[in-house]
Amino acid sequence: MELNKTKLIVQESLDALMKDDTFIPELSGETREQAFTSLASILSTPNHVHKSFLRIPLENGQVVRIPAYRVQHNNALGPYKGGIRFHETVNEDEVINLASLMTLKNALHDVPFGGGKGGLVINPRTLSEKELHLICKKYVRYFSDSLGPDKDIPAPDVGSGEREMDWMMAEYKSIRPGTPYRGSFTGKSVVNGGSLGRREATGKGVYFTFRYLFHDFLQNQKSLLTKTDNVFSNTVVKFENQAMRLAVQGFGNVGSVAALEAYQCSHLQNKVVAVSDRNVTLFNEDGLNIPSLVKFTKSNKGDLPISDKELAAAGVKAEILDREAILYLEVDTLILAALEDQIHKNNMEKIKAPIILEGANAPITQEADNFLSKKGVLIIPDILANAGGVIVSYLEWLQGRETQFYSEEEVFSQLLNKMKATLDAILPTFYGDSFTLRQNCYIHAVTRLSTVLYRQGKLY
Repeated sequence: MELNKTKLIVQESLDALMKDDTFIPELSGETREQAFTSLASILSTPNHVHKSFLRIPLENGQVVRIPAYRVQHNNALGPYKGGIRFHETVNEDEVINLASLMTLKNALHDVPFGGGKGGLVINPRTLSEKELHLICKKYVRYFSDSLGPDKDIPAPDVGSGEREMDWMMAEYKSIRPGTPYRGSFTGKSVVNGGSLGRREATGKGVYFTFRYLFHDFLQNQKSLLTKTDNVFSNTVVKFENQAMRLAVQGFGNVGSVAALEAYQCSHLQNKVVAVSDRNVTLFNEDGLNIPSLVKFTKSNKGDLPISDKELAAAGVKAEILDREAILYLEVDTLILAALEDQIHKNNMEKIKAPIILEGANAPITQEADNFLSKKGVLIIPDILANAGGVIVSYLEWLQGRETQFYSEEEVFSQLLNKMKATLDAILPTFYGDSFTLRQNCYIHAVTRLSTVLYRQGKLY
């Protein structure tokens, strides 16, 4: 993952704000330059990087040391917040970058949290339940001084889920008896104080962002879109009332939910023609049976069918392709819901989709992002689209503090209202200037962070 990508876009946002005399007008001349230099330094570096090696005895008698991280990027807006990733490619730079993205995402969506992130260098598929349980307990023990419901609140990420959060919260409770513990972790099971709708939240938010751009906002603001010479507005207007072919890379919690939302959507004429996971791409020009694929993966350890026999068992008609083939299909929209750096300098010229929706964090490198944007590809960025998880995590945190719980309908209503407010704040500006949608989102987030940091006296 490119740590410099986030730094570069933050700096470009600050450069744009520096020229805007209406932004913190109290700062001028040399004082303004000094303040912006401070902002660049603060926003490009984390407050804390915690690293340890967890000593774990495996069931085969071997003892291993597992690298573990917890990065706390910035807490100007509230407690640090961010998931814990379980993956063998986790590294320090990746976790720092993901933590900084969380800071910006929360600022963009006006969620009162800062940015944090955690990681464990493991492949959870190769470990037993007992080993994973011990790893989760050890993670909390090693970082217990840094965590807490008003300090730093982890959540699930790639490779982890509600089971792991339940284990971690239980360990936090045992370490700190008598203190509030429900809000120490989010993404927990409902029976353990988790929120209804949390698992589906990110995928629902991803698809809602897409639907809002191509239906709700288009219907309500068509005059704005047709009057501007913004190249991306032409893409949106072009697909009005048109059937859209979608491909979804990644069929986990985010991708499968987004695919199902698209399949069931009554507002747009969607057809999900391809999905993929770590093993395979499945393609059907007439559209895939997404509910049947979701049902199959639930009983197959999360994996899609990989053979004609398994497709028949799933009741799905599809052509079996290589797992990376999904990136290069001639579709209208490509939803990236797998891992980071999926589109890069070596494959960016092969991308045919005119619209890319980022369900994963940082799935496009900086070079590829620039290349595709200059070609007129509309990229709906991660910071805007995949915030559903942290928004519902905030609702879970609130419910834990109040010990009053919302219905699933209430959760999804609040989630969509929150994302709608962000979209309504961003889109008119985006269609009226020369910046990409990603840059507009960064400018909005950096504006809020910078204003708060200035008011808190953190720039001196």
